[in-house]
Amino acid sequence: MIRAGVVGASGLAGGELIRLIIQHPDLELTFLGGSSSVGKRPAQLHPGLRIDHGLTVRPVTDDFADHVDVIFLATPAPVSAELVALLADRVPAVIDLSGAFRIRTPELHDRWYPKVKRRADLADRFVYGVPELVGDQFADAALISLPGCYATAITLGLAPLALGLGLELRTVLVDGKSGSSGGGLKLRTADLHPFRSGAIAPYAPTGHRHAAEVGDFLKRTRPGAIGSLTMSAYGVSHVRGLLASSYVFTDRAVDERELLRAYLRFYKGHRFVRVRRHTETLIPVPDPQAVLGSNFCDVTVLHDDEGDRIVVLAALDNLVKGAAGQAVQAMNLRFGLPEETGLTTQPVMPA
Repeated sequence: MIRAGVVGASGLAGGELIRLIIQHPDLELTFLGGSSSVGKRPAQLHPGLRIDHGLTVRPVTDDFADHVDVIFLATPAPVSAELVALLADRVPAVIDLSGAFRIRTPELHDRWYPKVKRRADLADRFVYGVPELVGDQFADAALISLPGCYATAITLGLAPLALGLGLELRTVLVDGKSGSSGGGLKLRTADLHPFRSGAIAPYAPTGHRHAAEVGDFLKRTRPGAIGSLTMSAYGVSHVRGLLASSYVFTDRAVDERELLRAYLRFYKGHRFVRVRRHTETLIPVPDPQAVLGSNFCDVTVLHDDEGDRIVVLAALDNLVKGAAGQAVQAMNLRFGLPEETGLTTQPVMPA
């Protein structure tokens, strides 16, 4: 059994990690770390989890390092930056779900994460990316940084264009809509039910750091792949799920049939990315409702002849494929397990 620990056990992503770990056939949950919830059991923190493995949340010191093979950091970015400095070279694999090490370029990191001070030598050691694109680099990796929920959806949506067809994405405009769980458990007045229910809240109408991380990744992976990528983000009254709509202007014309073939070819063999036709089911897809509780990302590509643009729609559950599920997927690849191990739950719908 692979011994796993979770730091940030009281948060939403932390709870989702606990849920996935305890049902994983090759994982044993051996450590829960935190600060505000020290001494509490998982069932006290997450009402859906009625388990007793004899574990309570403990302060994070390096004395537990000898008792875990992999540690998942579901912590705020400044906390992750400190913990990685403590745990690197003490734990065989550290998988960070925060933004602390996502953006490789130092100047870009400082712009979008000005309060996150990280060691440059550690930043250079991290393997970053969506498992479908960089999974072969996870084998034996000691430090893994996973994309944010929006970044995962956007990257999976754009990769067949930039990395498959080799198009130059001159301009990409992203419209993102996410449920309230995307903001975590921090209490803000705008997130109170009287304000959030039924709302479409433009919380980041002129920029989002997940877009910066996508641009940084694509430019490093294939120089010249992308020009400008900007994003507007909205909060909606759902709890789980997000939809990233990317409007893409490219260097050459591509018809819809060629686009669909390219997407099917690019994701052949990747079971967690479902390339879908917009009208193939009872409701138009992709819709976050159709992936809730699962590690799937549904992607649809269309061509707008009137606007001479490519429209890419990507939907996922931000707590699973956008966070905990993707972390377990990366862990599977890191330890040589089948990618889908422990992640075969089908979506729950209606939700």
